[in-house]
Amino acid sequence: MTLSICVAQLNFVVGDMAGNARKMIDAAEAAHARGVNLLLTPELALCGYAAEDLYLRPAFVDACDDALKVVAAGTAHLKGLHIVVGHPARPAAAAGQRRERSVSVAHLHNAASVLHAGAVTHAYAKRELPNYQVFDERRYFVPGHDTCVFDVADNEGRSVRVGLLICEDAWFDAPAADAKAAGAELLAVINASPFHAGKGGDREAAMRVRCQATGLPLVYAHLVGGQDEIVFEGRSFVLAADGVLAGRAVSFEETLFDAAFTRQGAGWHITADTDRAHSPEADLWHALVLGVRDYLGKNGFPGAILGLSGGIDSALVLAIAVDALGKDRVRTVMMPSPYTADISWIDARDMAARLGVRYDEIGIAPQFEAFKASLASEFAGLPEDTTEENLQARIRGTLLMALSNKFGSIVLTTGNKSEMATGYCTLYGDMAGGFAVIKDVAKTMVFKLARWRNAHDPYGTGANPIPERIIVRPPSAELRPDQKDQDSLPEYPVLDAIIERYMENDQSPASIVAAGFDRADVDKVVRLIRINEYKRRQAPVGIRVTHRSFGKDWRYPITSKYRA
Repeated sequence: MTLSICVAQLNFVVGDMAGNARKMIDAAEAAHARGVNLLLTPELALCGYAAEDLYLRPAFVDACDDALKVVAAGTAHLKGLHIVVGHPARPAAAAGQRRERSVSVAHLHNAASVLHAGAVTHAYAKRELPNYQVFDERRYFVPGHDTCVFDVADNEGRSVRVGLLICEDAWFDAPAADAKAAGAELLAVINASPFHAGKGGDREAAMRVRCQATGLPLVYAHLVGGQDEIVFEGRSFVLAADGVLAGRAVSFEETLFDAAFTRQGAGWHITADTDRAHSPEADLWHALVLGVRDYLGKNGFPGAILGLSGGIDSALVLAIAVDALGKDRVRTVMMPSPYTADISWIDARDMAARLGVRYDEIGIAPQFEAFKASLASEFAGLPEDTTEENLQARIRGTLLMALSNKFGSIVLTTGNKSEMATGYCTLYGDMAGGFAVIKDVAKTMVFKLARWRNAHDPYGTGANPIPERIIVRPPSAELRPDQKDQDSLPEYPVLDAIIERYMENDQSPASIVAAGFDRADVDKVVRLIRINEYKRRQAPVGIRVTHRSFGKDWRYPITSKYRA
């Protein structure tokens, strides 16, 4: 006897209940044609993850209810197929109050329904609600308390007992143990777990513990796609009862991932394809590309525009954008100032030519001189300082936003995490734009990604897109003569290590110093992180690729007298 399970690892769109329902129906028809017995969709797939305060609107929940009925009706003819659909749901006691009252905060379940022959046969409410990092599920949902185990007939008509869990449930002992106690023979876990570096391995390790604790095999059904600042990488998988990997779906791509469970004595023999694990740089690259593609695609932007400076950050963003969108949807503008080095012009032109994108040059010297002339009487007797440097960045930001307004393309900003942390960026200047592609990528990783991309051509857009001189040249904002980043900041390996320890891992300044870092460097970096919170609050949303980004993960007050 063989039970065939399919994971619909698909890219669902928040709020597009009709489109998401259609996608589920299409997946169900394709799976049924292959003889699949059980189809799993990801967590909250019917409305997309995460819908945030849309959950507080009764009409939104009504639309989800209606879409569930559409999926049930649209798959009723698929005999023998069970479908697990993730969706928000009102608790049973409140279901009769539909359209007659508001949905209050924390008055929904993060739920899943089992569909068979056009009807909901079982329902389950998520028991463990995460409220850390990017998660705030307790704002919207109340926990369930019950266990869901349902029967699925295999290809010979024999029943297999499947225990259903939703994401966080599987990270705790009780939900899986209760499912086993209720007779489950295997675990089906539907998920929407945001990507960050290393998270894929963490998931498999945690689920391995769950299998070993219960003695049950496990199917992990995951979402794929970008949603604002977060990315879901797919990488659904199957583990045997002893926790050994039995199959893994591709990462960062939609797929219908099949696994066949065949009885073998008291256990199961599992057959599934296994995609290899990829390097950290490869995963980061694909996450950034998917984040850009989906942010522009789902929001209807026709293309992207960015300032190409001849430096490594804008070079990296350009390469990501072309891999995500294709060269015809990306435009670059070089905006030289009086301090722009000749090699910056040469390298910017070289890179644009390598990738075949539109490249324009708009000098900012006339505007810069006009601004200085307008302010001459106000600044009389005062030396030039960062004010004049920031004027140049703001002129560039204004020009890019004007082009964006006129032609509709979104401005991609090019600042990295090291700059965002320390405020080494100009408010309304290089921070002006609509999407911050490498906002969560430290400068040291910027160099690694550039080297990785030059060694690989994953999307067929061209090999070695980033000129070597851009990678090896000392970074500079080129806003004053002979300027170098390290004139104002510690060396990037030191800076990034302090940021990681303090900002990402919540280590105290004293413990960072005790680990061997110079106290002056630590004090400087911690101070810069603290005083630049007001800038980060005004920065565009950007792609999260670490376990703690400057976004939903980071919620510090701007006004605060606390000093670490």
